[in-house]
Amino acid sequence: MPASSRCCVRIAAIDTSDPLLIAETARLRLRQWREADADAFYAAMNPAEVMRYLGGVQTPAVWRAAFDRLQSYQRSFGVTFWLLERRNDAELLGFCGLKRVNYEGAPNQGEVEVGWRLRRSAWGQGIAKEAAIAALDLAFDQFYSPSVVAITAAANRPSWGLMERLGMHSEPSLDFDDPRFPKLNPMKQWRITAEAWPAARSAALR
Repeated sequence: MPASSRCCVRIAAIDTSDPLLIAETARLRLRQWREADADAFYAAMNPAEVMRYLGGVQTPAVWRAAFDRLQSYQRSFGVTFWLLERRNDAELLGFCGLKRVNYEGAPNQGEVEVGWRLRRSAWGQGIAKEAAIAALDLAFDQFYSPSVVAITAAANRPSWGLMERLGMHSEPSLDFDDPRFPKLNPMKQWRITAEAWPAARSAALR
């Protein structure tokens, strides 16, 4: 992969000394998962406040199935919601990345989705925005996606507020009910196109 010229984001070269590295920003690293990450992520990322809009606290078996899916997305499509860690000390902060929309009921199956989840101690520091910008750069610059969506429950104002700060626009025609989360439905989608991303990116960095 060629190095990105975008401010504060460096896309990992293919011969990097860390073959799991996907991207770096001023503060963050996105990388592929290791098997050893599964338990650490579950311990850090499963409190009720983090999982409030994601169906509630997960059992170990539910998380294990989710972890296996994340690994399968990387193998099948070359993208997933990658592990997110701080550059200077490798502290696990959450995940952020790309996948294909595959939720039951979603009308846009297969469209590229950007998503993130951060541990409580990482909230309110601009980390989700920094990581999401890196993921969107990958979507448009490396994978040539014509558009990207982000999905959340209507009640999750912090999440869709970030989507709007990234220049994404609500798409009511893509609303759907996710049978996993009946108390949170409908799920709402925001979208941005490749053509709109450069200007939106610049605005998000101001």
